[in-house]
Amino acid sequence: MPKNKPWNQSSSGRKAPGTQNLRRVLILCEDTKSSCLYFKGFPVDEQRALVLPVGTGRNTDGLVEEAIRLKEQASSEHQPWNEVWCVFDRDSFPIEHYNRAFQIAPQNGIKVAWSNEAFELWYLLHFNYHDSGISRNDYTIKLRPYFNYDKADREIYAKLTAHQENALRNARRLEKHWNEMGERHPARHNPSTGVHKLVEFLNELCELGTSD
Repeated sequence: MPKNKPWNQSSSGRKAPGTQNLRRVLILCEDTKSSCLYFKGFPVDEQRALVLPVGTGRNTDGLVEEAIRLKEQASSEHQPWNEVWCVFDRDSFPIEHYNRAFQIAPQNGIKVAWSNEAFELWYLLHFNYHDSGISRNDYTIKLRPYFNYDKADREIYAKLTAHQENALRNARRLEKHWNEMGERHPARHNPSTGVHKLVEFLNELCELGTSD
């Protein structure tokens, strides 16, 4: 695989030493800024795990299809990813594309960290619980009382980490809300998110070696 391909590099842009012995995790993000920069902020020990967030500019089912392709490619080159995640929003994409992403991802061993309507819901949950519909245009306004949100902020993880436990608690509560409602169509879950599941997983990776 050519060295200039982003998924063949560590998150710092270097080929990690002993990569074949690391826990290898690929995170394909729909956007190239907000969510991708957020996941790059997790303090994973690169000697223990290779976590590679990649901004793609793709959306919903197209993003999952790209994840499937890269997963198969890595396996054929004997450098398989231990886990592959897709991070995407509901936004205004066709509902059939959004629902198809949820269908084909588990069929191909891909995990999803979705947001309905936008990834900024995850940021908002750091400060308040919400279970009523929010337009994607309203998130930035609702975040203003807490901090000056910028999609290109490379310190977004560090700025929010002190409130992360609150976000996890609120996201689990929101997940429980939809389960109790009996609604099984993700496109109708506004607001909803699965980002907390990826965050929980990354937190586990960050703890690798801390007791050594």
